[in-house]
Amino acid sequence: MNNNLIQPRVQSLKITKKSKTTLAVSAILLGSLALGACTTIDPYTREEKTSNAAKGTAIGAVSGAVLGVLAGDSRKATLIGAGIGALAGGGIGYYMDTQEAKLRQELEATGVSVTRSGNSIILNMPGNITFNTNSSAISANFYRVLDSVAKVINEFEKTYVDVYGHTDSVGDAAYNMRLSQQRADAVAKYLETRNVLPQRIMTKGMGEDYPIASNDTAYGRSQNRRVEIKLTPITN
Repeated sequence: MNNNLIQPRVQSLKITKKSKTTLAVSAILLGSLALGACTTIDPYTREEKTSNAAKGTAIGAVSGAVLGVLAGDSRKATLIGAGIGALAGGGIGYYMDTQEAKLRQELEATGVSVTRSGNSIILNMPGNITFNTNSSAISANFYRVLDSVAKVINEFEKTYVDVYGHTDSVGDAAYNMRLSQQRADAVAKYLETRNVLPQRIMTKGMGEDYPIASNDTAYGRSQNRRVEIKLTPITN
């Protein structure tokens, strides 16, 4: 894999031992809050639930904290410089409410769950619609789903787009980490072909470390072999 393809989206930052500790505590707190504050609608039954989706939101909060530290303020400055303004005050919630409603409408019956946690929206895209086992090639049916996602997030440009790749536990952990990064990059690159501004996007491979289902069954592995897209408002 050509690592140069990742560089425009992922920026590194030297993290000291102290900052790692602070980050870990913050991530745990965010994860705990996410478990208690998220709601999601099943994409098939339209019922509200908090089971696996809640777990996914907690994972998203933790990984989001990590990615946020790595990004620093540079992405915000770049986007504001590109003419994308920031949100403020009561307008933030309304903006994300409207975006959430549009996403639910576009993604109904696609198999993608839309989870709301505070002012963040997490799209959980399981392996049965995204990637085959041991592959980072986007499945043919997944293009239509990503087209729908791109349509909405292009309309709501005042959000960061963080893409997380995940794998099941089959195979070597180091290999799975690389594969998860490749999956995240594949989704990001496709979104860019649909005119999503590259500066909005960051990617991170999470490997096999954050399962939302049992890896002991084929169904569970298909749930863990997934991509999450987290949408967060750009704020002042």
